[in-house]
Amino acid sequence: MKSTLELLPRLSANPWFGALPLRERRAMLSAAELLRLRPGEMLFRQGDRVPPGKGAFYGLVSGSFKISSLREDGKEAILVVLEAGNWFGEISLIDQQPRTHDATAVGEAEVLALPRAAFDELMKRHSFSQAICRMLAARTRSLYGMVEDATLRSTRARVARRLLLLAHGDATQAEDTRPVVPVSQEALAMMLGITRQTLSKELKVLVELRAVVLGYGRIEIASASALERLGSTG
Repeated sequence: MKSTLELLPRLSANPWFGALPLRERRAMLSAAELLRLRPGEMLFRQGDRVPPGKGAFYGLVSGSFKISSLREDGKEAILVVLEAGNWFGEISLIDQQPRTHDATAVGEAEVLALPRAAFDELMKRHSFSQAICRMLAARTRSLYGMVEDATLRSTRARVARRLLLLAHGDATQAEDTRPVVPVSQEALAMMLGITRQTLSKELKVLVELRAVVLGYGRIEIASASALERLGSTG
């Protein structure tokens, strides 16, 4: 079995993890256990309690995860799609409260589980604790933006802005915009909290404006600048 330290170059491509000092990155990987999940398998559920001294901070090595919740009527709302390189699950380790959302493998996935004991030790290091603070601050900004979009912006602007987020890796928010977003229309509708029919109508307009090109299970970003203009029009 390969050492988790061999994953260092691959995981360091993530902006958050890559910005950590090498000492912290190596410590995280040395203490983590590699888990393999099947498509649709849940890492944890919303409301799961994390007993004292238990739980883990997770790093996604391969595949993708959807962070979501279910309404009482069974309808799913997807908050974010996490891709390889992202770390998550820190909230319950910090506030000792239950898990906030479901974490489900979209396809086959590999995840590093950093035990709470190792996480707590790393939190005593200034560089790591500050990195966790920056992670939480970035996620808070993103959530505020989603709330603002849902309350103040048109559906078309919301679609354009979410596509731009996805083009930057959604939770990753890399500097470069990638040309293809690997998301289905059904999943995108769930992220936005709108019907598939409403999304289809808005995407048709974006296609006519040459902002996107639709494919099977993916959306090509034809013009990021066009999406930016549509996203800023309210």
